[in-house]
Amino acid sequence: MKNYALLLGLAVCHIFLTACEDPMDLSTPGNLVPKTVDLDPSLPQISVNGTQLHAEAFGNPSDPMLIFLHGGPGGDYRNGMKVRALAEDGYFVIFYDQRGSGLSQRHPKNSYSIQLVLDDLTAVIAHYRSSDSQKVFLFGHSWGAMLAAAYINAHPERIDGAIFAEAGGFNKQLLDEYGAASRKLNPFSESTNDVLYYEQFLTGKENEHEILDYKSALQTPYSYASGNSEGIERPSPFWRNGAVVLSAFVDISEKEGFDFTTNLEHYSKLTLFLYGENNQSYGRTFAEKEAAFFPKSSIAQIDNTGHEMIYFRWDLVYPVVLDYLNSLN
Repeated sequence: MKNYALLLGLAVCHIFLTACEDPMDLSTPGNLVPKTVDLDPSLPQISVNGTQLHAEAFGNPSDPMLIFLHGGPGGDYRNGMKVRALAEDGYFVIFYDQRGSGLSQRHPKNSYSIQLVLDDLTAVIAHYRSSDSQKVFLFGHSWGAMLAAAYINAHPERIDGAIFAEAGGFNKQLLDEYGAASRKLNPFSESTNDVLYYEQFLTGKENEHEILDYKSALQTPYSYASGNSEGIERPSPFWRNGAVVLSAFVDISEKEGFDFTTNLEHYSKLTLFLYGENNQSYGRTFAEKEAAFFPKSSIAQIDNTGHEMIYFRWDLVYPVVLDYLNSLN
């Protein structure tokens, strides 16, 4: 019965597509995933460091700056938007989709580097900063927390405090450790079957970004599948997964390695580490490993949630983050 329904559905799709004089072109921007800022000028954006970034700011521009760094690589800030509540507490809150991610401009795979995304962050800070004395705080989630560590490692004097929400690993060894615990694939699961089914009909070459991004979005159910080790409750919103930038940084990690810890011992400001109670792959033990690279750190558990704590339990994250920021302001 299931096979019959599948064949019937394919037949209907075939009839529909062949009946149309102008069938949908999968490579046309906006047909598979949302348009990026360079294709849709109505989106909020900034032009910095040779790219166009989807970006928004909330609060008084002269207040201490808090920059939210989303996960990925290739994710976006949509599920971190609750952080804008801190604008009501005297912080100038900045969001941006990183280069090649979310609704920001795409670039060729071979153009990406760690240094480039650090330079992007420098340019974002310069774009929004109203004075040299304005404090700058970073709030990173997952890959964004790794990026925050990389930036502080390179420029410790520029950042007045940092919040790390379950970084995937500050160096290659820790990333591999976390990855081994959190990315286990069951080849017989229904979600795996779904992705492999679409793979038969929807292929994409390296420069066919729209198709690759769409295929990447189809794989998101893995993260919140029942029993996932990261304790992710259910889906959270996003605009677009940047498949090419993700592939680029996976290659960089595997071929070149990375270490964002070489200079962290010289960072004198207090840092805050958050972890979700239900994330079996992270937990306090992993948080302690990462916090140990900093001379001053505080660790807080966020109860009854997992890796996507900012979206699902902002009510518990918010007071911890606000107390931390206020202690440094």
